[in-house]
Order: sequence, then structure tokens, then C-alpha cells
Amino acid sequence: MPFIPHTAADRDAMLETIGAASVEELFDEIPSRLRSAPLAGVPEAMTEQQVSRLMRERAAVDGEFLTFLGAGAYEHHIPAAVWEIASRGEFYTAYTPYQAEASQGTLQVLYEFQTMITSLVGLDVANASLYDGSSALAEAVLMAVRLHGRSRRVLIPETVHPLYRKVVEAVVSAQSITLEIVPMGTDGTTDLEALKARLDGAAALVIPQPNFFGCLEDVHALTARARDHGLVAIGLVNPVACALLAPPGMWGPGCDIAVGEGQPLGAPLSSGGPYFGFMACRSEHVRQMPGRVVGRTVDVAGHEAFTLTLQAREQHIRRSKATSNICTNQGLLVTAATVHMALLGPEGLRRVALASHAHTADLRARLTAIPGVRAAFPATPFFHEVALRLPVPVPEALRALEAQGILGGYALGESFPEMGDGLLVCATETKTPDDIARYAEHLERIVMKRRLDPPCAYKDDNPRSS
Repeated sequence: MPFIPHTAADRDAMLETIGAASVEELFDEIPSRLRSAPLAGVPEAMTEQQVSRLMRERAAVDGEFLTFLGAGAYEHHIPAAVWEIASRGEFYTAYTPYQAEASQGTLQVLYEFQTMITSLVGLDVANASLYDGSSALAEAVLMAVRLHGRSRRVLIPETVHPLYRKVVEAVVSAQSITLEIVPMGTDGTTDLEALKARLDGAAALVIPQPNFFGCLEDVHALTARARDHGLVAIGLVNPVACALLAPPGMWGPGCDIAVGEGQPLGAPLSSGGPYFGFMACRSEHVRQMPGRVVGRTVDVAGHEAFTLTLQAREQHIRRSKATSNICTNQGLLVTAATVHMALLGPEGLRRVALASHAHTADLRARLTAIPGVRAAFPATPFFHEVALRLPVPVPEALRALEAQGILGGYALGESFPEMGDGLLVCATETKTPDDIARYAEHLERIVMKRRLDPPCAYKDDNPRSS
């Protein structure tokens, strides 16, 4: 609780009225073996003024970095109006508006959000959001298995975000669903030949666009192969990329389900959250889609009105038959995303995507001009992220860049040991030519210094990258 108003005298008076000598006696029916020990290491309480000062001091220590780190969370410009509107009292809650008559504004925002998402991904219906992109993918896998009805084996490419794969495994493994990894080809995309041997008897195929390495998959071929073999096609997309690239509903014969992380749409990085996930599907599958769907109708007076039309969750009448027991809508973040998309519009979002791609292309050109730095997948089209190979240990380079106020990217060796010399870098519309030049200047200095210094002067944390 943020504020507990009861004084010691208040508690004593309540205990006397109840007839208990102490709070401990009030709960004496709880066995001692089930009680937690006193909290250790918790400091003394602080005043609001002291807490505010502490937070300012910690923020100053953190500093403000120039970031080229993506890997699933991206720095985009957020117009000031987005959170000015989203933080108004009428919207400032993450809870579902169960009472439609008192929540028409919030319900309309969710309805508009659903409409925008369906337009963005090219499918018929969207729900009112999920926890985040990884749990949205897990929900899509569960939904696909229900739709297929015969198989519980799902194909998930190696090029899907490694943390997403871990979350999906954690969610679906207890339900006897098997995830089979489809290996990556030498070009950084899903190996189509390896996929071919795994299609028979599978229930669904996850198709990322762009994939974790920023590479653009052959989504038309992947979707066609999935649908030809009776698999449910699940598109895992970046919403900003959808403003520029073909949406999942238009991949070959079209995906059945599309999911993704909504953070690029008006949510700040915020040290990793909170974010939100989105999900859309074909209209014939809507009864298997988890979460809530807001619909538009008319009231008894004939006025336009909004209400929750589908909400088959555990706390409603379906209980064990519910489509999900964990999904929820992230109302506050969705409100921000709706305002963000409304302000930018289709053309504005497309310009963001174009600028992000152009800046990443410039970044790749500047960095690969450094002796020894090369693109990991030079011939493969990309969106706003690229994988590089460095001639120096990646963790060492990242530490040196951080000392210069630059977050240089994601060390691929953390998730892909065979890419110990790999670095994933990202540039969005927020990066300027001067930012890119600054990064290139410092990385070149680090690389040249490492090459000139005696080998014994450094401990190589990544022998693979030598």
C-alpha cells in the first residue's frame, strides 16, 4: 500500500474492539510453519522528501546514454501530447473498465486501439492488449494448438528473440506442448530446407518479421508453406515495421494470428517496462482469442456506445474453460499507444520506419568501414537492426563504449555462443548523423587500440571472437 494512515493508537483501539491482545494473536490460527520470518535488510522508513532526493541522486548516477541498443526494446521519439493525455485522471489506470456505463471514454480508446492494430497488421479483429510481446506469443501458441486440434507440436525459428522463446517454453511446457526449433541459415534467416523436414504433423509455425537479428524473413514463402501443410501461421512483428513492410495479413495466403510488442508505440524504455503486447486474428478465430474485445453498439436511446463483447477469462463464467488464465489488458500503455498512433497517422508512422531504416543503413556503413568490423549477414535485407562481427572481444568493446556514454548494442554471444564476436546494433529515427559519427569514432579508436596493444595486456573473454 502506498500510504497506511493507521497510528499505533488506532490499531490498539481496533484490536480492543475485536477482542485480540495483539496483531499476532489476531492471526494465531495460521500455523507458525507457514509464517514468514521478519524481513531482513529493510532500511528504516524515509520521508517523501528523502525518497525524492534519493531518486534524483540515483538518476544522476545513471546518467543519460546515447543508445544503439535494441534487441526487443527501442528508443523512439514520443510526442509530448501522448503522456499529457494518457496521464489525465480519466485515463490514468491500467484496470479493465467492467462498468461500461461509467467507462465509455476508456472503452472507446480501447476500441480505437483495436481498430488501429487491425489496420496495421492487416487482420480482422484485435483484442484490448496483453502483458507484453513474449506472453502474447505464448498466448498465440496456445491459441494455435486449440485451433489445430490434432497436434501439440509448434515450430519456432531460432531467429525468434531468445527471451521470447524462453517465455513461451515456460508457459506452454506444462500443457504438453512441444516447441521445436527451426535452425537459422547462413544468411541470418530461417532455413527453409530445415523447415521443410519439420512441417508434417506440426500444429503451427511462428514467423518473425523482422527477426531478432533485424533480418527480413521470406515471410511469403514461410506463410505459404505453413498454410499448405495445414499449420496455423503466427506472425511475430514489430509494429513500426508494419507501417513500411507487408503486414501479416498479406503474407502469402495470410497469417492466422499476429502478435508483437507494443513498446515502440509511445511507451518509454523505462528500464524494461511496463510494456504491452498486442494480438490480432482472422474473424473466424475470434472465439479462441484470449483477453478482452471491445465492441461498438447503440444504447436504448439509439446513441453510440461501447462495451466489452468478449471476455472469456478465469474470473468470469468460463473458469477452467477460459482461453487464458494469465492475460490482461495494459490499459494505460494502450491509451498512450492509441494517442501516439493517432498523432502520427499512417504516413507519420511510415516516416518513422523509413528514417529508422535509413539511419541503420548509415550506421552499418560507418561501422563496417572500420578495419576488421564486418556485417554478419551482408546480403540480407534488414529493418532497423543489424548484426556485426568485431575483431575485438565484444564485452570489452561495450565496456569501453559505455565509459564514453554510449550503449553500443547487444552482445550476441550471450544468447548465441557461436556468435561470440557478434554485436547487434540498432538506430531509430532518434539518431542523428553526429550520433552515428560519434559511435563510429569511438569504436574505431577502441578497435585500433586493441590491435596495437600487446596481446598479453588483455584478457579475452570471448576466444571465439579473436
